[in-house]
Amino acid sequence: MDKPLHPMDAQRDGALPDFISIRGTRLVLRDLVDPRLAQMGHREALRQQLHDAQPFQHLAVDGWFSPDLLKLIREEFDLYPFQDERPGQTNYEKTIRSPRNPVLGAASRIYFDIVNSGWFTELLSFITGVEELVVDQTLRYGGLHESRRGGKFSIHRDFERNACTGLKNEMVLLTYLNENWDPQWNGALELWDPDRAQCVRKIEPQMGCSVLMRNGPVNFHGHPSDLAIPEGQSRRSLASYYYSNAVGWNRHRGHSTSVYLYVDSRDRVKQWAKQTTPPFIWDAVRGLVRR
Repeated sequence: MDKPLHPMDAQRDGALPDFISIRGTRLVLRDLVDPRLAQMGHREALRQQLHDAQPFQHLAVDGWFSPDLLKLIREEFDLYPFQDERPGQTNYEKTIRSPRNPVLGAASRIYFDIVNSGWFTELLSFITGVEELVVDQTLRYGGLHESRRGGKFSIHRDFERNACTGLKNEMVLLTYLNENWDPQWNGALELWDPDRAQCVRKIEPQMGCSVLMRNGPVNFHGHPSDLAIPEGQSRRSLASYYYSNAVGWNRHRGHSTSVYLYVDSRDRVKQWAKQTTPPFIWDAVRGLVRR
């Protein structure tokens, strides 16, 4: 059964207006994201599409986010200029990324609030099968990305872990912001085969195209050719990384509940049993009791 709740209804309050205005552009809250993302049938179709994708699990979709919102974000690259905090360009990567904890314009903040929200990460968990995704509010490695004339990002696989938190990198979501993009400019995202021998799919960075890519040891991608974009123009995108705690839930579940000062004697016996019994045995006993 389809979920009746529109995704953005969770962001609303009856005391607040159902729209916002940014630099004269009126944005209706319910139009900020594709309403189909709330429909179970559509979610299942996306999950199947990602599972069947080649050369590795990914999605390339149009229209997940409001075109008016994305146009405002593209303006904010110029309204809120940033400097890449990394050491400098290399032979492998000539791109510019916003720093950690960047100063963002209003439209950019709305976008990252959406993609880092609980309902959106739950959507990605459903599509990918990766439970309990963790977002990075500091936008390390993510945020605003830009490549100018001559820019490139050689074929690569993404980092395995976040250098600050140690969390495992599970996937990245990219949203492109380029109107009237010409494929002759060499900026397509290339997805390569596991043998790193050839490109299997090219995705043009057109305005409104979003790409969700699982991370993995053979998930190679990039835009390796020098950008032939006209002088003064650039290839712009938004990036969000999603992580998981590789240690896992079972190992820490005994430390995830409140500890009470006064405990019934029967509950003390239970607590002692849980602490001294391997988790898989405790689960089996509890399952028998429930029957």
